[in-house]
Amino acid sequence: MTTNPLLTNRSLQERAPKTIGGYGRFRSVIDSDSALPAAIKALFVACAACVKNYAEMAQRELERARDLGLPETDARSAMTILCSVRGEGAALRFRGLIGAVYGAAPDAVGAPDLLPVAPGEAEANFLGYFETMPPSLGKLLELVPTAGDAYYLMREGTLSGTSIEPRHAELLLVTVLTSDYSPWASVHMQGARKAGASETEVAEAVLCAVPVSGLSAWVVGATAMDA
Repeated sequence: MTTNPLLTNRSLQERAPKTIGGYGRFRSVIDSDSALPAAIKALFVACAACVKNYAEMAQRELERARDLGLPETDARSAMTILCSVRGEGAALRFRGLIGAVYGAAPDAVGAPDLLPVAPGEAEANFLGYFETMPPSLGKLLELVPTAGDAYYLMREGTLSGTSIEPRHAELLLVTVLTSDYSPWASVHMQGARKAGASETEVAEAVLCAVPVSGLSAWVVGATAMDA
């Protein structure tokens, strides 16, 4: 396991001992098994760092997740989740990271056929998750139904179609959204609660955004927890 390079920076140790001391306490929560397993939290940090294009940090954190026992299947599942929350570019960047840490996997030959979606299936899924239809999704179903079905498939595949258990998938989204100071983190906090996550687990997912986006990530995340 590598030592965190910020905590071992001599200049910061000498000039900013309180800052380093505080950061060390944050890392003690993130780097240890507590409400959430340390390996999962390392994956959360790696994903948020990847989205920000902090390449060295992202690789270091994914290596730490691997060393803590994170299966390659879970790392590749995180790539799926990043595809939904931050698009193709973020997913492909994370694929490269997985290749560097776990080894490259061959791509499939050709694109898959479109999955069928029954009439009303997407609408029923949205209502089951959100309880009421979000205006944005209602508009999508009304104006471009094929895209509404696409949204349903990607959302469902992200939250319950990977090797990562649903509450951890929701919490990974919380970390990534909080690292971008997005108020939409509250949606996935609620999703994580429905999937069985405790408030402390939600809080630890927010804390995983602090190494990537600083103290403001906690302020935004804590506000979203009460939304």
